[in-house]
Amino acid sequence: MSSLKKSPDVPKEPDCSSPPRATTSAASSAHAQSGQPAAAPTPAAHQHVRSKESSSPPTSPAVPGAAAASSLSPLSATPPPGSEDVSCGALDPAYHSSRLRSRPQITEKPADGSMHFSIMRHPREALEVMSVLRRTRKLCDVTLVAGEERIQAHKIVLAASSPYFRAMFTSGMREEEMSVIPLHGISACTLAQLVEFAYTAEVSIKETNVCYLLPAATMFQMYHVVEACTVFLEHQLDPSNCIGIADFASEHGCSELEEKARRYIRNHFCQVIFSDEFLVLSPCQMLSLVKQDELNVQCESEVFKAVIRWVEHDPEKRLTILEGLLSSVRLDCLAPTFLEQQLRSCHILKQRPKCLDTITEKLRGLKLHHKCSELPRKPCSPLVVYCAGGYLRQSLSNFECYNPKNKQWLRLPDLPTPRSGIGACVVRGALYVLGGRNNSPDGNTDSASLDMYDPMRNVWLPRRAMHAPRNRLGVGVIDNMIYAVGGSHGATHHATAERYDAENDKWTEIASMSTRRIGVGCAVLNRLLYAVGGYDGENRLSSVECYDPEHNQWTEVRPMNTMRSGAGVTALDNHIYAVGGYDSSCQLRTVERYSPEKRQWEFVADMGSPRSALSVAVLNGKLYALGGYDGNDFLSSVEGYCAEINKWFDVSNMTCGRSGHGVAVGAEPPIK
Repeated sequence: MSSLKKSPDVPKEPDCSSPPRATTSAASSAHAQSGQPAAAPTPAAHQHVRSKESSSPPTSPAVPGAAAASSLSPLSATPPPGSEDVSCGALDPAYHSSRLRSRPQITEKPADGSMHFSIMRHPREALEVMSVLRRTRKLCDVTLVAGEERIQAHKIVLAASSPYFRAMFTSGMREEEMSVIPLHGISACTLAQLVEFAYTAEVSIKETNVCYLLPAATMFQMYHVVEACTVFLEHQLDPSNCIGIADFASEHGCSELEEKARRYIRNHFCQVIFSDEFLVLSPCQMLSLVKQDELNVQCESEVFKAVIRWVEHDPEKRLTILEGLLSSVRLDCLAPTFLEQQLRSCHILKQRPKCLDTITEKLRGLKLHHKCSELPRKPCSPLVVYCAGGYLRQSLSNFECYNPKNKQWLRLPDLPTPRSGIGACVVRGALYVLGGRNNSPDGNTDSASLDMYDPMRNVWLPRRAMHAPRNRLGVGVIDNMIYAVGGSHGATHHATAERYDAENDKWTEIASMSTRRIGVGCAVLNRLLYAVGGYDGENRLSSVECYDPEHNQWTEVRPMNTMRSGAGVTALDNHIYAVGGYDSSCQLRTVERYSPEKRQWEFVADMGSPRSALSVAVLNGKLYALGGYDGNDFLSSVEGYCAEINKWFDVSNMTCGRSGHGVAVGAEPPIK
């Protein structure tokens, strides 16, 4: 593992003559017999690590995986100057009675009138006396030898702190009768720290000693020290050292620390791949990493680039496993333009014809809009449904999200401007809200604006506006490009559409639809954009058009069974769903879905409430219908649909009724 922080390359065990910089306090308790794991400490007894600056400069940090230095400067077992002059009077009860102490606590009052007291300070005071006895070399009955150093101690104190020593001194082993015991595989410096802990319940943990203390504490089964070391290492986790800490924890059986380090690697994957530790992963470790479903990436291209970078570090040895690594990259989730660029410019790929064939075949399938066989990786944070804006007697600026696991709504920063009739989508982890209209007592204003919500910073940021204002537009995402379709500007109903490149903050006009549509619903399936229903200024529509980005062309597909304007439209299980809407006479509760394979629409179960100008979202395999207008009231209710049983169910209620709001699914913002 690389250094916990920047440090020289050659680690040395620290000079124990320097004062401690970080202390961990824990109650010392007797463990089970040797070989039995000690019980985990209660939260109240949890070690707390705090760092302090030493009065002397630290030596070169020791790091997991690095070889120990050949020369050590162990702590001498000789008592400090003047300690020989400590009189036995220091052990006199009168010495302790002069101290401030808490009153005895009455824990029981039996019926016979007696009282049972618990003296809370007694264990600490007893340890202090034992520590004084050791420093003054009184009643010591064992000498531990490490290298050239000799450390005197009391067997009973060591046995109480370590199942290893308890077994040594009480199980009939030859050491039970020995007064001088040599210990191997541990330095005098580290041994002195562990013996000191047995008497004081305190240990100094630093970058320079943690990699020696943890293995030694594990060997002696001093689990409080082991836990303190793991807490210290948890606080040192960084993209530059997390792989080494994970391996170090695995080597020494620290499963909890290992899991936290592995989780850190997944959560910070995009930073970890630029570390030196990443480049020296073994082939098995690399394959295991890229197979992880919960890699925190905004785009699968980051995983692809990480694989290429790792292979380039040692191409002679790693080229042979490139094909296996690429099979773990989710190529279905990559844009054709990205794959074409890699085929043209990646020299590593050109050295492996089989890899070229694999990518070429995948590229062909994407361009032909074959059914995607791979799902995107799961985000590290829980998925939520974002809900922005809407209309309730006037346009709203409300912004919130719903977590279906805890069934809670979380209020988030308001939209910069109140708007209804908006579109919303998530690209690379950020939420985008497009178009709409600000209906207010002061007048109505159609909007071309685009606002981005950054969940990491919990703020709204303006982005480049569309070419035209679009109220009640449809929105879809293909290859991380945002498509804005139809809508209206005043009395003008749009057939036009445009595409936004978030990476370059740029809008580009695309081919227009054959029909003008406002209140149009959009969904993306197999990299095809479907524009469903709407209103052309005269009639509600049942017609559907499909956009092919490869040919920049719209094509009509089979119309719906029902005219629908303001329907909720989304994709689920290789179907396009049209939910509710308005058919010129009433709000609808009916739902139908389109199968591209069968090229036909079919009805499924009705919703519980009729809804138009609603919004829909898909999360965890369920379809959610939020809000809308039922002909009399603006709805706050949310219904869910399970396709497996073809049934709707009640979910929750939004903070207020509304219609014309925008919803999208994304990772929950890390707000505390």
